[in-house]
Amino acid sequence: MERIYEYLKACQGEIAEDLERLVKAESPSLDKTLTDRCGEQLRTMFVHHLGIDAELFPQTAVGDHMRFTYGEGESQILILLHFDTVWEAGRLSYRVEGGKAYGPGILDMKGGIVQSLWAVKALKETGWKPRHKIVFLCTSDEEIGSGTSRALIEEEAGKSGAVLVLEPPVARTGALKTSRKSVGKYRIQIRGKAAHAGNHHEDGISAVEEMARQIIELHALTDYAKGTTVNVGAAGGGNRANVVAEYAELQVDVRTVNLEESERVHQRITGLQPFLPGITLTVEGGVSRPPMVRSDQTQRLFRLASECGTELGLALQESAAGGGSDGNFAAALGIPTLDGLGAVGEGPHAEYEHVELDHLPVRAALLAKLLVRLQTSGEWA
Repeated sequence: MERIYEYLKACQGEIAEDLERLVKAESPSLDKTLTDRCGEQLRTMFVHHLGIDAELFPQTAVGDHMRFTYGEGESQILILLHFDTVWEAGRLSYRVEGGKAYGPGILDMKGGIVQSLWAVKALKETGWKPRHKIVFLCTSDEEIGSGTSRALIEEEAGKSGAVLVLEPPVARTGALKTSRKSVGKYRIQIRGKAAHAGNHHEDGISAVEEMARQIIELHALTDYAKGTTVNVGAAGGGNRANVVAEYAELQVDVRTVNLEESERVHQRITGLQPFLPGITLTVEGGVSRPPMVRSDQTQRLFRLASECGTELGLALQESAAGGGSDGNFAAALGIPTLDGLGAVGEGPHAEYEHVELDHLPVRAALLAKLLVRLQTSGEWA
């Protein structure tokens, strides 16, 4: 297995070139044209390195999703990837400084895509033959909630012995992620009654006053001991200082560690009642990603990865994450899911988003070793 790392280390320059090509193929989630062009770049890379082409899942509003299958057999290991990014075209540019490569989506998660491709290429080039299929599922809408890809993710996960998610590991520690919080999104519309603020103030019902009271009520649902956070991230209402506000609106983010807490908070938010007589509240939304709960199977999967890491000189740790990923959907089905296997770096969704180029070969080798272990152990078939 040492040959795998040596091969990848020798190919570090080519790996970096692939990463540059993929990052320069910008893919904002809501720009279907650009995202599909990025998908074509991905197809070219898979054909070139592994000799396999994509099965397309056409979409109308977002980029087409793609599935690449390497090997044969009834069983499969799923590598979960997304190639859309949060950045508008031209917002960031690719550059290399001090051993770090910067660019839109380079950490989240184009670095992980390139690592996964080269991990399997290294196995192929060193003569390894898979006993079971390795399926790469590349989706195009993760950054906007995975609305069109969720069913496909769940279908593929349901056929898999294990799911490996190539999101980045925890910054600075490089820890893998064995649990993630759920993600809930809510929109609360508040309707009151307009009136002249000077002449007929008493005739009005202020939606803005109601909004302020509801914000306090919502933030009181945060419970750090339970791992629950409720955040009103956007709030606005009214249009003039001399008019009692008729309308206000809140955008709310909710994170919880388990389904029971998600349901409790959901019931509280959907059951909100007005503080002021005459106010009408409308609540929309719910849990968009279920929690990824650390299970016994996930713990065993992490231990297997940790053993592979030790062979490469990596002292891997595990961690929980507050953000969600497509791995949440797989884990919620009871499928062993390990996240954070992607590129090492910092700054996802930040202007300084970057990867550490010297870490690309070793993290690709980690994935390659893990794939071999999974294929030779009957537990994950």
